[in-house]
This record gives sequence, C-alpha cells and structure tokens, in this order.
Amino acid sequence: MSDVIVEVSGLHKAFGPLEVLKGIDLQVERGQVVCIIGPSGSGKSTLLRCVNLLEEPQKGKIVVNGNEITDEDVDIDGARRKIGMVFQGFNLFAHLTVLDNLTVAQRKVLKRGKEEAQRIARENLEKVGLSEKETSLPGQLSGGQQQRVAIARALSMNPDVMLFDEPTSALDPELVGDVLAVMRQLAEEGMTMLVVTHEMQFAREVADSVLFMDGGVVVEQGPPSQVIGDPQHDRTKSFLNRVLNPTHSIDD
Repeated sequence: MSDVIVEVSGLHKAFGPLEVLKGIDLQVERGQVVCIIGPSGSGKSTLLRCVNLLEEPQKGKIVVNGNEITDEDVDIDGARRKIGMVFQGFNLFAHLTVLDNLTVAQRKVLKRGKEEAQRIARENLEKVGLSEKETSLPGQLSGGQQQRVAIARALSMNPDVMLFDEPTSALDPELVGDVLAVMRQLAEEGMTMLVVTHEMQFAREVADSVLFMDGGVVVEQGPPSQVIGDPQHDRTKSFLNRVLNPTHSIDD
C-alpha cells in the first residue's frame, strides 16, 4: 500500500467567474501533518473542502487512500466516511448530549451497535479530556470544549485522515491552547492531518510540511524550518511579517 494518503493533482475550482484554485498539487503521506497557511481569499479552505467533496472541483484529481474521489462513479458517502472534518464552527447538534453527538453518525453511517458506539465515543472523549461532559448539551460547554467534542466526534468514525479548517479561529484566545494540545497529541500518535491554520507556532512545531498559498496557487512549500523560518518568496516573507509582527495588522 502506498504511503500517500491524500494526493491532489492539477486541482481547479471556480465560483462563477472567480477562479479560486488554479492548479493545486499536494501530497500528504501516512502519519504526516501538513499545515496550509496564507491570507484570506487564497483558497486554503476551498482546497480542504474539495478534499472531501464538500466543494466539487471543475478539473483535477483527488485520491484519498487509493480511492479517486473525483471519479464520477465513486461512492462519495463511502469515501467521506474515512475523512474526518473539523470546521471553524463546531456543527454539533444542539439538542443532543455530547455522548449522543458522538454516537449518532457511528450508528447511522457505520451501523455500529449502541454499546460499541458509546464505548468508542467515551474513548475519544477521554482522549480530548472531556469524559466528565458526556451528559452535557453543547450549549453548556465553552467554545474550546465544543471544538474538542467535534474532534472526538470525527475520531469516532476511525478516519484515515483528519482535515482541520482553521479549528481555533472562532475561539477566545484563552481557549485555543486546549484545542491545539489535542491536535499535538493526535500528531504524536501518528494521525494523518491536513490543517488550515493561522497558528504559526503550531505549524512551526508540529507540521512536517507547510504550504503557503496565495491567489489560488501554492507559492511555497517545504518543511516549517524553511517556509516559516527562512521563506524564499517575497510574498511569503510579507505575509509572515504581518502575522508574526504584532505591530502590523494581519491581512488574513
């Protein structure tokens, strides 16, 4: 089996006349953490949403764990079952307890029995440090806790790869650390992760590879020591200067 879990080739996506992705190439190997950085409007989130076909590209190929999900004959629902997705918003069912939020998809999609689904849910709640919250409703939790529940819910589906779309951007600053700590733990455990993020310290310390996107293209790609520590492209340098220098406003 190939060690490449996600392979994107020549990906194009447009919304009407606006071309958002202009031929993206990307590979994520098993166990890798790949962080995508760049200004707003650069196509980062659109790329992530294309990887599990929440957005349908006009051109190009996406292969996830050997399955070409852009093939017109592919079972999209089947392919998505192995792709975990964590959004900026938490997308939890407000009327369901934390435990039920983690078991509903397991039971309906994976056809797991109630006891098995609850066992797996509790294992993942423990992993994200929220075992004591299983009977709570989402509205009784902080934003950081809700996001950790969302991560546990995605993990409960046993994904081959986890996609994170700016998972800390909607959180108060003091809540960001707990979510990043869970993501660091997943990385240490070997989870394959594709992360769109503004958290440069996380990308610097955890990522195996960093992509800097701007204007729908990959401007620069490489290890974080290169892309963040010693960027070669002027556009990358300008972006990082604004992000890392608190005297400048962030253009993202």
